[in-house]
Amino acid sequence: MKKTFEYELAGRALKITTGQTCEQSNGSCWVQYGDSVVMVNVNASKGPREGIDFFPLSVEFQEKMYAAGKFPGGFIKREGRPSEKAILTARLIDRPIRPLFPEGYRNDVQVIATPLSVDEDNLPEHMAMIGSSIALSISDIPWNGPTAAVGLGLVDGEYIVNPTAEQRKLSRIDLTVAGTKEAIMMVEAGSKEVSEEEMLKAILTAHEAIKGICTFIEEIATEIGKDTADAEIFKVDDEIMNAVRDYSAEKLREALFTVEKQERNDKIDALRSEVKEHFAEVYPEMEKQIGIAFHDVEKEVVRTMITVDKVRPDHRKLDEIRPISCEAGLLPRTHGSGLFTRGQTQALTITTLGAAGDAQTIDGLGEMEVKRYMHQYNFPPYSVGETGFMRGPGRREIGHGALAERALVPVLPSEEDFPYTIRLVSEVLSSNGSSSQASICGSTLSLLDAGVPIRDSVAGIAMGLIKENEHVAILSDIQGLEDHLGDMDFKVAGTKDGITAIQMDIKIDGIDEAILREALEQARLGRLHILGKMNAVIDTPREELSEYAPRIMTMNIDPDKIREVIGAGGKTITKLIEDCGGQDNIKLDIDNSGLVMIATNDAAAAEKAVSLINAIVKDPEVGEVYTAKVVRIMDFGAFVEFMPGKEGLVHISKIAKERVNKVEDVLSVGDEITVKIIKIDEKGRINLSRKDTLE
Repeated sequence: MKKTFEYELAGRALKITTGQTCEQSNGSCWVQYGDSVVMVNVNASKGPREGIDFFPLSVEFQEKMYAAGKFPGGFIKREGRPSEKAILTARLIDRPIRPLFPEGYRNDVQVIATPLSVDEDNLPEHMAMIGSSIALSISDIPWNGPTAAVGLGLVDGEYIVNPTAEQRKLSRIDLTVAGTKEAIMMVEAGSKEVSEEEMLKAILTAHEAIKGICTFIEEIATEIGKDTADAEIFKVDDEIMNAVRDYSAEKLREALFTVEKQERNDKIDALRSEVKEHFAEVYPEMEKQIGIAFHDVEKEVVRTMITVDKVRPDHRKLDEIRPISCEAGLLPRTHGSGLFTRGQTQALTITTLGAAGDAQTIDGLGEMEVKRYMHQYNFPPYSVGETGFMRGPGRREIGHGALAERALVPVLPSEEDFPYTIRLVSEVLSSNGSSSQASICGSTLSLLDAGVPIRDSVAGIAMGLIKENEHVAILSDIQGLEDHLGDMDFKVAGTKDGITAIQMDIKIDGIDEAILREALEQARLGRLHILGKMNAVIDTPREELSEYAPRIMTMNIDPDKIREVIGAGGKTITKLIEDCGGQDNIKLDIDNSGLVMIATNDAAAAEKAVSLINAIVKDPEVGEVYTAKVVRIMDFGAFVEFMPGKEGLVHISKIAKERVNKVEDVLSVGDEITVKIIKIDEKGRINLSRKDTLE
């Protein structure tokens, strides 16, 4: 039966509709906010797949171009693989809900969010996050929600929940926060060098709004929610767990207390094999349970070492950063390169500079966007000493690339000051935690090496948390083991003056203000330490661009003349490029304001292009002399092209001093002749004379 619920959120009605569609889903709802409408469906399998040893949650955000009144691009005119925006939104939905499923739940769960209508002011990603919580809360799937999410902006010192499109353009913070009534679960933010205190206040302001939405969802679930279905929850037998703990805990502690990652892994693998062999006869056909018990004991030992003994596996203090080394300018033919190494994590970032035409055009549910800066992140299997399939970027790679991209946006020069398209590619060469933050540091080194006039250096650090009852440890610069067995991955990037990006994921039921405040301050100190190491190697942009980078000249023309420079079907500009050496030698881009950008390493070609463009946009005047090409011959005269895209008539009486009976007796198509403008009539038609140029 159809039910409708309403809640006022940031001065607008949040409308929830259930029971109208998708009656076979475990949980389904429509979320409407302004003119944006998102449908969310959740479903779970009846039981776990045979032999599965993890929780298979999948989240999809299906962009439908009809939601924005658009046709899909390309030949097929049908939505294809998810865009990067859709993948990043699916990650946003996934991260706060995943930790709240019961430990040991192994049923397949799928969340599908489908925007049906989108307006610019009300972002579908936040609605999808709320919708996923509602659909789960009213379903029979075991889940310990609800959660909620909001966006937050900071405009003129005022914190604004779910800012409009115009407010987002003015905001110093682009923040998404998700959480329960009790605690914060997820943070995603880009910002313009805000202080730790400003960011903390923004997160807490968002959490206040989240609390009200969670209460609203609880009321919906109380009225129409289904009883939770009985589910098979996997749990290791207590007897096996105790036996494995008694046998391996001390040996594990010795193995874990090893600095070098590969040596530590080898010791743990050898001990795992020993444990399985030892219990093979005692607990036959229980090899899987023994393996899981061993992993759980490993987790217990690591967490106790850190929280109680205050000892990390690689012997560091809780706030100690691993050894750092930096290099810039490693590669001779690239436009810029930087190598950043922190412990056993290493990222090589390469900068490529291009013309405006190299920018990426993105046409999604929002306004068409042209990206002149992009950052891409690659994580090959050799970075962790393994083999694996080499496919396209996965969700993790796309997410890490987007985070690094967001971290550097606030320090990039404007297009007016630096009219280049910038592409950064970070290759993770070795990974033992914090590789996304290493790619941010490597990117700064690479940009400076390329001579890009960034405003300041940016560094990133990943913080961790382990919380065992009353024992709490906040870790700086976490390594892979601490990330895997810990409770929080809190990435903070910024300059010496403030934060430019944040990403936080929690594996427990959330964190409070005190932990968040301490983690932000510890991250700030760590970031300053890293920036000091980077600045000791390179702290200002190179004075000259690489000799292999294109040189870009700019000129301004009257916007009304753009059509003349381009010509019918691009004919004029295509010929202009060919006359200057072709597309491999020169690139020309013109924006709607009349700004012309000429990219080439050929100085002569650049000068020729400027001359030709000036000739096109200059208004012809009577008395001016040109070299022209004959393009058509008529009985009464010849039409000649005297400027690119501009033609005039040489009347038969103006071809020569003597009488000409037939135009073809003197001129042929393709001839180059000197002509003079003798008249421009009221319709703009131009009459030329060859006779007046002859001695």
